[in-house]
Amino acid sequence: MEQNVGGVDRTARLVGGPIVALVGILGLLQLVSVGTAVGAALLAVGLVVFGTGVTQFCLLHRLLGINTCQR
Repeated sequence: MEQNVGGVDRTARLVGGPIVALVGILGLLQLVSVGTAVGAALLAVGLVVFGTGVTQFCLLHRLLGINTCQR
C-alpha cells in the first residue's frame, strides 16, 4: 500500500478520530443524547478515520487520486 495520508490531514485524523469514536461510545452508553444508531455510526467512523491516520492510507483518497503526503 502506498501512503497517501500525511501532514495536517494525518494529524486531523489522529486527533479527530478518537474524539468522534468517544462521542459514539458515549451515545451507545446513552450519556449523550445522540441515539444508539448514531452512536454506533460515530464509533465506526471514528475508528476508521483513526485507522487511516495510523496506516497513512485511505482507500477513498486512492480512488479520487488524492495524496497529502509530502514528497
